[in-house]
Amino acid sequence: MDLPVDSRQKSSMRPENQSSVSEFLLLGLPIVPEHQGVFFALFLGMYLTTVLGNLLIILLIRLDPRLHMPMYFFLSHLALTDVSFSSVTVPKMLMNMQTHHFFISYPGCISQLYFYICFACADNLLLAVMAYDRYVAICHPLHYTTIMREELCVLLVAASWITSCAHALLHTVLLVRLSFCANNVITHFLCDLSVLLKLSCSDISLNELVILTEGGMILLLPLGITLGSYIHIGTIILKAPSTRRLLKAFSTCGSHLLVVSLFYGTIVGVYFLSSSWDSKNIIASVMYTVVTPMLNPFIYSLRNRDIKQALECLTGLKKFICL
Repeated sequence: MDLPVDSRQKSSMRPENQSSVSEFLLLGLPIVPEHQGVFFALFLGMYLTTVLGNLLIILLIRLDPRLHMPMYFFLSHLALTDVSFSSVTVPKMLMNMQTHHFFISYPGCISQLYFYICFACADNLLLAVMAYDRYVAICHPLHYTTIMREELCVLLVAASWITSCAHALLHTVLLVRLSFCANNVITHFLCDLSVLLKLSCSDISLNELVILTEGGMILLLPLGITLGSYIHIGTIILKAPSTRRLLKAFSTCGSHLLVVSLFYGTIVGVYFLSSSWDSKNIIASVMYTVVTPMLNPFIYSLRNRDIKQALECLTGLKKFICL
């Protein structure tokens, strides 16, 4: 028996509505075609600087015995997350700009999302660990070596990586269970979780609940540790203010504070201040994924005497210092 016309239309529409897309279209950056070459060269130079700068930091810390301290141990892992975080998104963006092929497969998009969340979370947690390390160094200098022993440092870093992997896996698995309909256009140059949720034709209430609860805790807890550490540092310094103590605290914490400001400032710009895909959102996203990982090695090395001396030893500029 033939179905009514209305029923036939619904049954023919249902498979299309419930089918999952095989690829997504990344709109990328809104750059006019005649400027593509200039921006490609710019972002390629920034990416190479990010990779070389962070790998150089890791190499110096591994080779120079004077840098085998908790602060530099944490810094080496932060450099690893920065180069990995940038490598998840920038090469694909550069390839799209060069080939003008703006599609990414569904598995590729999910993989990019997982590693993007993982390395961003690791960055967040490691910055909190480094803030705690600075708190112990300034507020409890006599007990620093006993508190920040090697076992605790390894435990803190391992916990940061394990938590980041579990956090990314949770949100990725919750996303994979969703269906995507006809709309496969991502208004971004990467597979961002918030954009993908908007494209889904499934119920995303569970995803939003987990983002607000677990995601909020993952973001706010490290931020609270970082702010709490620096509030304690400021309190200790203000109890007996002196130019010498202020200069020492600034030299110890200045680089980390600048990196923290860049990290959380760009997060606020991407996810809180921008309500639509506009020029401000684009600038904040580029800052978050491209510029900040590139600047971190310079911020930590330019004002750090130990790293500058290690670099001079590596290049052979001051051999007598290394003996």
